[in-house]
Amino acid sequence: MPFEFQGKHVTVAGLGVSGVPAAKVLHGLGARVTVVNDGADDRARAQAAELEALGITVRLGDGGTLPDGTELIVTAPGWKPTKPLFTAAGQAGVPVWGDVELAWRLRRPDSAPWLAVTGTNGKTTTVQMLASILKAAGLRTAAVGNIGVSLLDAVTGDEEYDVLAVELSSYQLHWAPSLRAHSAAVLNLAPDHLDWHGSMEAYAADKGRIYEGNRVACVYNVADKATEDLVREADVEEGCRAVGFTLGSPAPSQLGVVDGILVDRAFVENRHKNAQELAEVSDVNPPAPHNIANALAAAALARAFGVPATAVRDGLRAFTPDAHRIAHVADVDGVAYVDDSKATNTHAAEASLAAYGSIVWIAGGLAKGATFDELVAGAAKRLRGAVLIGADRVLIREALARHAPEVPVVDLDRTDTGAMLQAVQEARRLARPGDTVLLAPACASMDMFTNYNKRGDAFAQAVRELGA
Repeated sequence: MPFEFQGKHVTVAGLGVSGVPAAKVLHGLGARVTVVNDGADDRARAQAAELEALGITVRLGDGGTLPDGTELIVTAPGWKPTKPLFTAAGQAGVPVWGDVELAWRLRRPDSAPWLAVTGTNGKTTTVQMLASILKAAGLRTAAVGNIGVSLLDAVTGDEEYDVLAVELSSYQLHWAPSLRAHSAAVLNLAPDHLDWHGSMEAYAADKGRIYEGNRVACVYNVADKATEDLVREADVEEGCRAVGFTLGSPAPSQLGVVDGILVDRAFVENRHKNAQELAEVSDVNPPAPHNIANALAAAALARAFGVPATAVRDGLRAFTPDAHRIAHVADVDGVAYVDDSKATNTHAAEASLAAYGSIVWIAGGLAKGATFDELVAGAAKRLRGAVLIGADRVLIREALARHAPEVPVVDLDRTDTGAMLQAVQEARRLARPGDTVLLAPACASMDMFTNYNKRGDAFAQAVRELGA
């Protein structure tokens, strides 16, 4: 039965990107809305004033108490399940939804199906590639979820879509029990956000929710067995298929690479004997191995929706990656400078480091509980040197001492934003012609910068000053 909002008391947990739109939509549906928020800073007060002008109740600085009479909580995805508000909700039998669950419940009967993507890394790029492919096929679509158009706007607005390309985080999936996608992909699994989920098992289980109820295809990474395991555990509709993607030659029911060509052996007639050429590796921008994997996952979801091979090629050619994702900034004195500030965890940094032969690595920041031994051991042979910045740089320095003791290390004992200029200057000193100076921090940025974008901008500006 659909949830009836008219007259219901709904508590929205958290202001911000998801909370404010959710409160407005629920208020418009006739719910009695109370917004609770931990903080009470200037931004929160401004948002509260905007909502209160509509007749919505807002409680700042009190995110832990369940308002009397609450019948449903709609939470911002980042709120931890262990918060007292949710403990109280569980004791009172009050359901908790995220913004994705709310959007799913508000879809019209004729709403566009969802092609959904999650994974530790590569989600945004893959969803943007997917949207580009779908547009190349002439379909009305948008990249939504964690990026682009708000999911609530997409399902409640006037714009009509044929299909949606949906990026979903583990946080969002945790609070989305009813989600049932047309097809979905888990790109990879590596330890991340374990402080939020509590364990790797819980993190993986939340990622695996994306496969529940899939109708056509569950897309997994052949090189990452954990993603295939999630497919095996999922309860899907009859006839839904497991479709793998691989950087090697694909087996039947897989997409892969043969002689520089992306090929499909899943969505073709007689896939045991036939394959369909989709695009060339050179059509992928940039053609780093992990980005080729992203392209294959996007292609698999598009093909599951019936998109022709030519649209895969045209969509990949038209795609331009966001800033700070393996972005070539400049060449200075024969050395390439590459900004992958988006590599905010070890798994992303591992993929970035694997794309280059001889590297001066700029790394460090907030580790978020990560360890770096495996990352450093795998990259040691490619490291010309390392320059470390940020609050948790000692963890990387110790891993380098254990697994790459011959690699020269510059440890910058500073966490101010100006440290990036010194880091780039030190990296230039270590680099030789043909090397790549790579910003792939393997850490979050908030110890020094507002976000990874600002960190990448600082790197790019420092590189421009080198060439001035």
